[in-house]
Amino acid sequence: MAIGAYNHFAATAPNRPVMEVDAETPPMRAAELRAAIAAATRAPEASCVAALIAVASLPSDTVQAARDVARTLVVQLRERRSRSSGVDALMHEFSLSSGEGVALMCLAEALLRIPDTATADALIRDKVSRGDWRAHLGRSQSLFVNAAAWGLMITGNLVATHSDETLGRSLTQLIARGGEPLIRRGVDLAMRLLGQQFVTGRTISEALARARERQAMGYRYTFDMLGEAALTAADADAYLAAYENAIEIVGTSAAGRGVEQGTGISVKLSALHPRYCRAQRERVLAELLPRLRGLCERARRHDIGLAVDAEESERLDLSLDLIEPLALDAALDGWNGLGVVVQSYQKRAPFVVDWLVDLARRSGRRIAVRLVKGAYWDSEIKRAQIEGQAGYPVFTRKSYSDVCFLACARRLLAAADLIFPQFATHNALTLTTVREMARAGGVQRYEFQCLHGMGETLYDQVIGHDKLGVACRIYAPVGSHETLLAYLVRRLLENGSNSSFVNQILDPSIGIDELLQDPVQHAIESGGAPHPRIALPEDLFAPARRNSIGLDLNDDRTLDGLQAAFAQAGQRAWRAMPLLAAGSAESAEARPIRNPADLQQVIGEVQDATRSDVESALATAQSFTTTWITTDAAARARLLDRAADVLEAHRNDLIWLAVHEAGKTLPNALGEVREAVDFCRFHAQQLREPGFDANGRPLGVVACISPWNFPLAIFVGQIAAALAAGNVALAKPAEQTPLIAARAVQLLHEAGIPKAALQLLPGDGRVGALLAADARVRGVLFTGSTEVAALIDRALAAREVAEEVVLVAETGGINAMVVDSSSLPEQVVGDVLASSFDSAGQRCSALRVLCLQEEIAERTLAMLIGAMREMTIGDPARLATDVGPVIDEQARERLDAHITRMRRTQRCHSLPLPQAAQRGTFVAPTIIEIDSLAQLEGE
Repeated sequence: MAIGAYNHFAATAPNRPVMEVDAETPPMRAAELRAAIAAATRAPEASCVAALIAVASLPSDTVQAARDVARTLVVQLRERRSRSSGVDALMHEFSLSSGEGVALMCLAEALLRIPDTATADALIRDKVSRGDWRAHLGRSQSLFVNAAAWGLMITGNLVATHSDETLGRSLTQLIARGGEPLIRRGVDLAMRLLGQQFVTGRTISEALARARERQAMGYRYTFDMLGEAALTAADADAYLAAYENAIEIVGTSAAGRGVEQGTGISVKLSALHPRYCRAQRERVLAELLPRLRGLCERARRHDIGLAVDAEESERLDLSLDLIEPLALDAALDGWNGLGVVVQSYQKRAPFVVDWLVDLARRSGRRIAVRLVKGAYWDSEIKRAQIEGQAGYPVFTRKSYSDVCFLACARRLLAAADLIFPQFATHNALTLTTVREMARAGGVQRYEFQCLHGMGETLYDQVIGHDKLGVACRIYAPVGSHETLLAYLVRRLLENGSNSSFVNQILDPSIGIDELLQDPVQHAIESGGAPHPRIALPEDLFAPARRNSIGLDLNDDRTLDGLQAAFAQAGQRAWRAMPLLAAGSAESAEARPIRNPADLQQVIGEVQDATRSDVESALATAQSFTTTWITTDAAARARLLDRAADVLEAHRNDLIWLAVHEAGKTLPNALGEVREAVDFCRFHAQQLREPGFDANGRPLGVVACISPWNFPLAIFVGQIAAALAAGNVALAKPAEQTPLIAARAVQLLHEAGIPKAALQLLPGDGRVGALLAADARVRGVLFTGSTEVAALIDRALAAREVAEEVVLVAETGGINAMVVDSSSLPEQVVGDVLASSFDSAGQRCSALRVLCLQEEIAERTLAMLIGAMREMTIGDPARLATDVGPVIDEQARERLDAHITRMRRTQRCHSLPLPQAAQRGTFVAPTIIEIDSLAQLEGE
């Protein structure tokens, strides 16, 4: 689908040089375009680039004309270099390619949050003392940079020797009085200067006043209220009020200039709803859409534009679900002010452009489309790697993003009767190429856009009839000093990178020809190949091993396929029993396995191992030890690799079991399968390491006793480790989760692992006790409670014959997080919620105690409680569920008793349980304010 869609995009490219669509190839319909948008992420990069080259390639005279004008702009820009702002020079000198640049960024991002000087000074010592500031002296023409370098070198030297015992008391006192405090004041001043550079004003009124000077020069404006994604309902309400106020003030001052000529507003959807993500789609459409419609109605009354900003790729489909009803809303008839931002670094950008053109045609209204290159590239790459996606949603080479920008620009200009094209770029060649495209197609109604504080130096040479005569709109953030930080860091990341035009324009070592390299030619020369140092997620650990494959739970087709697989799995009669090489010696009575989210639902049954089953397994295992020990390491590695492939092939069944037997949410269940697969491949990789056999001799028979909280990952991990080391494994799963264990063992046997090398013994603690007490068991791998680990340890020690036996025990505890004021509160809250309540808190690593610095405690706690209230409790088979049930009734009763006891003396904050939770073993997520760790009596 993705390749076909890209070929269609190329086939319907505007003819050269006239900007019109080939009538022989019919346009895609809306549904086809949405399917193409979804599929494009998985399209091979080379195929995407080949199609884009066909669209972005221009006649040679057009390319040369664009280069000639761009060269003039670059020469003029460099001539003005000595007059450029100190902030620009500072960003270039201390770029993110240097350790000093990273240190400054970390320092600036955190320092202004710190209310106490002791923590601030400690952070300064950590970041500043390690820099090679002397190397930057004299490298910049900017007095601002050289002054900063001198100050940092001197203070850095002092701070670096702060703990040097050879220094006298006087120097130490000098530093204490003049070192860190001076840096504190200096960084505060620098941040305020940066704030003035990047933020138009603290309030919308102040921003409008400051914008008048550039408006008189011909600039247009769109204002954005600074702030990141809302975590709480209060956050979303505050952002909504800020946008409403901004629309009223901007609209009142608009003076009837209209949506194209006048000032507009840009909004971030994540700021307007605390759960703006695909998993909460139904809730978002019900709650966010009315809010967004209300803002559009306000903008319509004032006849100003309202643009919906683009965010992370996993939110793209959801944003389109919101934009479509707005474009078709009869209440907004007659208003052409709806705007949408498209990111050209996404492989889906061409189809988003086509879909918006189609939407404009269907709605009968002009839609403003702001084409940008994108601001989240690094996080998009990292997220795809972590999630084991089939590919990247973004291009891995910057030149490909530039090519995509040009291809999308041609499409937008070709549809200028339906679209108001807006091109956001700071790149001189991109600017002039788009301008030549428009000139060739006779398009006059379009504009460029730039960021406040970054692009004006370029566009001062563009706007005005005596220059290039093209309009430019400034994207201007508005907000307080405190809201600057996250935005500033993103700007530093974008423009401090060594591939940024803004950075390169200040670097005299980069020649103009190199600076103006044609991205289309570069893409042709590279053959569309991905960046050689950015492996696909599957190849992240290559050549040693393959990464486990994930699922895109933001993709509707993936979710539909998973739902269909779940329907089939739910019809199966799941059954677990002892899986013995010699067959079951006797039959025990089967017991039902119930869904902890709905105890009325029996999902299968288990026949527990008897004493004779244990004896049979032990006898077989012991007789097979020599055979397995002498099996070649390479052969064992091949079996484990095959086991990983088989587990992955039956992923949907295993996810279903993890959800319905262990109560895991869909993301947790997927992670469970991926970890099991990774364990198999990791241990296979170890077997291939040189000298593996010299690391020690196998133990023989090993008992693997695994927990219910990781019923597949740890279960398979223990088995894979034991088998890889040449041991024969007897696997005893938790009594609550035997079905997924039985299915895993069946699959491992199907992969070729001998039944005598791996046998399953389901049952309660008595089975584990029999294994621990038997002298034939030479090792025990255990994960679970400290109490049970101690029982196993005593059982091993009590054996009648003194012998060497190995116990590897992973147990729980009370885990704490210490948070000081340098931490970003939003990140703290997100991490606390994930660590505390993900998996219903049933991880040995789950956060139990949060220690907050007093100065930030009240605000952080309020934010944490507010964010907790946005969580969804319920059936883990639903994607929207954040918190599922605890494993069984015993666990629920123990946790509820603890909460009830603490409520008598402590302040507690709990979520209400929904009515449906009464059918399962749910515990309300709870925050308890305690006075002492002594109040915690156990795990």
